[in-house]
Amino acid sequence: MVTPKTEELFGVTVPMRDADPMALLECMKLETDTLPGFRFFHDHDPRVFEALIDDPRCAKIVLTRNMVEAYVSRRIAMATDQWQLSDVTDARKRQARFIPDEFEKLFYRIKSFQLKIKDRLQRSGQTAFYIDYEDAQKLGVVNGLAKYLGETTEITEFAGTYKKQNPEPLSDKVKKFELLTSTVGRIDVFDLHKLPNFEPSRPPALKTYLASDALQLVFLPIAGGPTQQLTDWMSAAGPLVRDFSQRTLRQWKRQHKTHRSFTVLRHPVARLHAAFCDLLVVREDDPNWDLKHALRENYGVALPDDAEAPWSLLAHQTAFQSFTGFIAKTLSGQTGIAVDPSWASQAETINGFAGFALPDHILREDQLPAELDHLLSQLGVSAAPQLPDAPLDAPFPLSEVYTDDIEATVRKIYQRDYLMFGFRPWGKEQ
Repeated sequence: MVTPKTEELFGVTVPMRDADPMALLECMKLETDTLPGFRFFHDHDPRVFEALIDDPRCAKIVLTRNMVEAYVSRRIAMATDQWQLSDVTDARKRQARFIPDEFEKLFYRIKSFQLKIKDRLQRSGQTAFYIDYEDAQKLGVVNGLAKYLGETTEITEFAGTYKKQNPEPLSDKVKKFELLTSTVGRIDVFDLHKLPNFEPSRPPALKTYLASDALQLVFLPIAGGPTQQLTDWMSAAGPLVRDFSQRTLRQWKRQHKTHRSFTVLRHPVARLHAAFCDLLVVREDDPNWDLKHALRENYGVALPDDAEAPWSLLAHQTAFQSFTGFIAKTLSGQTGIAVDPSWASQAETINGFAGFALPDHILREDQLPAELDHLLSQLGVSAAPQLPDAPLDAPFPLSEVYTDDIEATVRKIYQRDYLMFGFRPWGKEQ
């Protein structure tokens, strides 16, 4: 029997296992006459998980259990040092001490681990056999599990070697049961407050990165942000390095050992309005012609189709409101229009950066001068150009367009950005 005190298994000691966990598995396979297998918990050696989770030759059985029952059972086993029971006369009884913080952390760790298993199995085209703790007492389910593992025979009864250790109700097994109920009551089991996210994931987009040898900086632009303003600022200090691949960016970083990377957040209202204003520009051979046509014909966004057409502030506000409605549907996967990088949430864009490396610093547009000065002081750069003024949106600046209704609409669309980055209403950021 393996317990937390086991020091050797199949001739492999704990230090040997820690040095090479796969060696223990190989010994297990060689010395086991029946189908070899083992239990793997959320806090076990991640090297084993990475070695086997994507391997279809290793069948996966996901055993689920009421997490409160599992926690209480473990606390009792730790208190009694009794990890299994074969004779009820040997049962050691003791109430469990329930520790709210410990349970809550364990709950979310296990939940995260379960989601990780599901994600990896989906990505590798596998499926697991899911079995609940209570179902393990059903012959039909256990025989179904055997079929899943390739076994052709069936059992007709359980061996009865082990007995359930603590069959009493939870209220009898836990000290201060009311503490348990109040803790469980505040845990959002069904993710009622989860913000849905139907956006496609974003790539790192290394081709858009800009590096300055003079400033020792790498800028990771978020589409729709103050990219041109920062490009002009960095260019004033010296030539920029562009069009990176992972290989060339690593080379640049090795050559500039004290570098810093940064990105800049823009208020969601300002960012969406800038994207809208860009669509108002009438160009020959317009690369956005298909999108503009779809917006006019299918989504009720009255964009001008003639550079000389009259365009009032009211028309601008009305069209912008319609455009925000279109963005809401698109980010929810309810249109056939692809999500443009300038509309994607900034949280998803930054998450995409992590495909290569997250930026060292996340700055905010409304505080750029001070934050850039602070960043450069870390690098010892004293002679930096002055940050140019950001261009105003045209034909109407946001200060003339903005309303509380626009703020409320954009907040609903970009709930994750407002939550993750703490945006206040536009114009009140600082």
